[in-house]
Amino acid sequence: MLPTELPRDCRVMVVEDDVVTRRLLCNAIDLEPSLILASAFGSVTDALQGLEQNAIELLLTDLGLPDGSGLQIIRHCRRVVPEADIMVITMSSEESQVFACIEAGASGYVLKEAGHADIVRAIMDLRSGGSPISPMIARKVLARMRSTRSLEDEGSSTEMPGLTRRESAILELISRGGSFSKVAAALCLSVSTVQTHVKRIYGKLSVHSRSEAVFEAHRRGLLRFEPDSECKPSATESADPQKTDSLDP
Repeated sequence: MLPTELPRDCRVMVVEDDVVTRRLLCNAIDLEPSLILASAFGSVTDALQGLEQNAIELLLTDLGLPDGSGLQIIRHCRRVVPEADIMVITMSSEESQVFACIEAGASGYVLKEAGHADIVRAIMDLRSGGSPISPMIARKVLARMRSTRSLEDEGSSTEMPGLTRRESAILELISRGGSFSKVAAALCLSVSTVQTHVKRIYGKLSVHSRSEAVFEAHRRGLLRFEPDSECKPSATESADPQKTDSLDP
């Protein structure tokens, strides 16, 4: 069976202007052995400087900050640390904010009403290949996708690059929260083969993260494949027990 261990020593940057909330988040991260608190900031200016000076694997950021928006931090993180996972933690459930964050590169969106233990679990889920989203936000995403799809069905005739059957299967499983290792096990592939397919999917859809890929594929009406109930690995796609999940390519 393919291992599902998380990558070790995940360095986390926290950006939260409320001192009490920031301290609670930092303490929760410190208590998790697989996470390392790399830095914590309370403003956009300090966070942007911190991204230039600190090596991180995960950014946890609020949106409403005293000197600007967390969106600035997300976009800058995507430029200077493109391999890092990004999760938003905020009070805002406004649809425009949600989609702006996804389009900027966030792979998770959790409301502050979640408990701190739940937030840490969301971080762990993100690191293992998932895209944690609060239920209320998930409903907004699904509603937006249905609305966009309906409009396209009514009048859009723009040609879009399609996905292969295998790519569609992988993206379908990822959209359901599957990590790379779980997708590999479900389709009888190695993790490295799944990662190769994911890179091709990103290229075809012109995106840079799992959440962007799922959103864009839904928008284009490309997620229609139902995986077979059984699969047989080929000689070139046998599972490699030494492979583990990694960050987005």
